[in-house]
Amino acid sequence: MKKKYSIQKAPFIVPTTDGKLIEEHFGNATDNNSQISIAHMNAPSGWSEPFQTPEFDEYTYIIKGKKQFIIEGETVVLEAGQSIKIEKHTRVQYSNPFKEPCDYLAICLPAFSIDLVNREED
Repeated sequence: MKKKYSIQKAPFIVPTTDGKLIEEHFGNATDNNSQISIAHMNAPSGWSEPFQTPEFDEYTYIIKGKKQFIIEGETVVLEAGQSIKIEKHTRVQYSNPFKEPCDYLAICLPAFSIDLVNREED
């Protein structure tokens, strides 16, 4: 009988060059799941990404610290205990311009894929 559950004992650490820690527990990199990705992230102080227009919905839950979102030109700051859903095809930039690192969970539907992010050139 096939198991009806899957335990990820160690996440896949996504290689980055910007100091951000990405621990994917489920998703394309971890278990070839293209339907959903779940990742624990830590964005250091001063971190930012280029603007992007992803082809997936992204849910973010802030565990510790603060994270800034620029969504279609509107700046939103979330703190620990707050969450947000950003719908696919929405232009957004993620950053942490604050003094403390930001610890958060990110869930993407369908799963995060670099091919679906549509990051803008700097």
